[in-house]
Amino acid sequence: MVKKLRQSTRKERSQPLKRKKLGLLEKHKDYVIRAKNFNQKRDKIQKFQQKAAMKNLDEFYFGMNSAKVKDGIHEYNEETTLDDDTKLVLKTQDLTYLNMKSAVDAKKVERL
Repeated sequence: MVKKLRQSTRKERSQPLKRKKLGLLEKHKDYVIRAKNFNQKRDKIQKFQQKAAMKNLDEFYFGMNSAKVKDGIHEYNEETTLDDDTKLVLKTQDLTYLNMKSAVDAKKVERL
């Protein structure tokens, strides 16, 4: 382990001037990054291909009734949004639930 710490990092050569017109010279660390990125993308594509191959064509969800696919993009109908009265009722129910929970917690604290 100590030997590894003492070793100096090796430097790579720069691009010769005659080959400058061919573009940037890819170093090993650049290759490693590019190869990792490529392999990750390839693995992700393979995973999606396998998932698509294993897909059950008879599968059904009720959310499919309110959704459409337009140009490969899923769009959901806006008819499922709640009106103002329903939102108000839900908010008051939430507040009463929170008040009840805080009262239960206060009683627990009183008992202790």
